[in-house]
Amino acid sequence: MLDLQQLRYFVAVAETENVGRAATQLHISQSPLSRQMQQLEARLGLALFAREKKRLRLTTAGRTFLKEARALLAHAAKVENGAQDIAQGRAGSLAIGYVEGAIHSGVIAAGLRALRDRAPNVRLQLRSLRSAPLFAAISQGDLDVGLAYSAPSADGVLVGHLCAEEKFLLAVPEGHPLATGRLLPQRLHGQTFIAAPESRSLQTRQAFLQACAVAGFMPNIQFEADNPTIALGFVEAGLGLAIVQASLRHRAAPSVVLRAMPGAFPLRMRIYAVAARDTSALVRVFLDACRRAP
Repeated sequence: MLDLQQLRYFVAVAETENVGRAATQLHISQSPLSRQMQQLEARLGLALFAREKKRLRLTTAGRTFLKEARALLAHAAKVENGAQDIAQGRAGSLAIGYVEGAIHSGVIAAGLRALRDRAPNVRLQLRSLRSAPLFAAISQGDLDVGLAYSAPSADGVLVGHLCAEEKFLLAVPEGHPLATGRLLPQRLHGQTFIAAPESRSLQTRQAFLQACAVAGFMPNIQFEADNPTIALGFVEAGLGLAIVQASLRHRAAPSVVLRAMPGAFPLRMRIYAVAARDTSALVRVFLDACRRAP
């Protein structure tokens, strides 16, 4: 196999047509450089130079080999630079999983902006997933990083960083009795609510009901919506009430009133950036930006 350093020596000698000048250019002594050229010719079984007194002229085979050597060295430099870009988080590919709340909170936008600024040619794959499948995909290597509603187990192979925390707001149809006046828990008790499907996440439903109980009321869940923007549409249609993360204010129709939940309501929307404990520089760029998201 050809030695890249030996090829660099050959190109220098070919371009200067003199071992002494090439040695000076390469910062090595003349004798080792001469031996390197002899070893290269012996390895190839070709005469690369025609020796004329103190000058070396390329043979026909030498000129052909010079073109190939230059191309090989250029490709090697490209490969090396590409590897350095990947190592320093300036290039590569990234598969990102996310929950919908990461979009509305602005966390995923912050991460993507950082990637665009640091590595504009990075190849991205985005996948919408629930938290549990997202954890599994990262553990199996199908995703590089993810944004989830919960942190992974502390004793597992993944690590999570809290990036965003928001209160929930109560979405009320305009004209509804709860659209005005003091929002006491007893006024919420028994009201018709729109909630996330129980079949999709029993844990989410239980967390919602537990938070309602802590706040002093129990909702009457009659409708389900697997998307908070759809839930806002149901509220606009007058079907009931819903809780939505605060960053969804701008998505609510003018006919939907958003109100602060009673102070005792403990539920919060949290977004965690999740990745393997040993991860790439590109993932670290994304994680750092997500943690700094407003």
